[in-house]
Amino acid sequence: MPASLKIPVLPSVKAFREWRQSLDNRSIGFVPTMGALHDGHMKLVDRSLSENSLTVVSIFVNPAQFAPHEDLSSYPRTFDGDMRRIHEAVGRDSIDSSETPKCAVFLPTVEDMYPSGIVQNIEDQKGTFVQVKGYEEQMEGKSRPKFFRGVATIVTKLFSVVQPTRAYFGQKDIQQGLLLRRMVRDLLISHPLPENLIIVPTQREKEDFLALSSRNAYLTSIERPFAPTLYQALTAGRQVWEEISGSGSREGVVAAAREVIKRRQEEAIQAGVEMRFDYVEVNDPDTFDVVNWRRKERPEGQPVIISGALWIGRTRLIDNLLSGDTKEIFNQL
Repeated sequence: MPASLKIPVLPSVKAFREWRQSLDNRSIGFVPTMGALHDGHMKLVDRSLSENSLTVVSIFVNPAQFAPHEDLSSYPRTFDGDMRRIHEAVGRDSIDSSETPKCAVFLPTVEDMYPSGIVQNIEDQKGTFVQVKGYEEQMEGKSRPKFFRGVATIVTKLFSVVQPTRAYFGQKDIQQGLLLRRMVRDLLISHPLPENLIIVPTQREKEDFLALSSRNAYLTSIERPFAPTLYQALTAGRQVWEEISGSGSREGVVAAAREVIKRRQEEAIQAGVEMRFDYVEVNDPDTFDVVNWRRKERPEGQPVIISGALWIGRTRLIDNLLSGDTKEIFNQL
């Protein structure tokens, strides 16, 4: 492999900080991940490579994002495959002749990231944690209490170490990206600035538009055909919201989405697949509050998030679609 394609792997905070100090003032793009990289992650990496002199990809399965009953121990860990994907991405990007790499991988340990220790039971946790109060209880936060506490905490720590110029997150986790943008603003974090926290549109399977996710690997061959149900339900809901001749109400959105899920549930039962509805909701992208406007009351171009979650067997899938003027969400100002 050419020297220009060698990618440093930095296994501790100390090693990363020493390496970081050796760099000049080049722009740094940051893609935080929990590994099990797929094409959605690589879209973020490609975007960072195109917009920055150096890209850092972190791989860290964060214990604070998992409740005691969730899948921390079984979450897919595929480091060798992840490194192959990163090498391929860097190889696709134009490589200069300098000895400074275009990309680095940060692999911190749990002990590094949680010096006071970490257990999954929140009541037993000790140390410093970050909350974005009033914004982490809605949408995903309603189904997964304290989840965003874990997200905000680990991303604050990662930003502190990496000090990126820009950071990249996927739209599939839309609440996460928007909440972190608010956190960066509230805490006066300078690396990255709020406007440099970039949300990239969701990457989907070409044949059925299933949102790419590391947890898709849990789906069995019998379950996989039912996985696009959530996207289909959200699409039906968005059509109701945008229908010019209708009332465009939140209740209509939820009803249309649930009708699609109900129909597919009947098919799933016949196939021996368990499908469980979690939620479908319409939310404001700034406050995350539930939106109850009807069409005649709606501000012109007002964006909304139509999101949901659905269980297929033991796999919990999430997805969202946007409606209205989304320029601000995607930093297209």
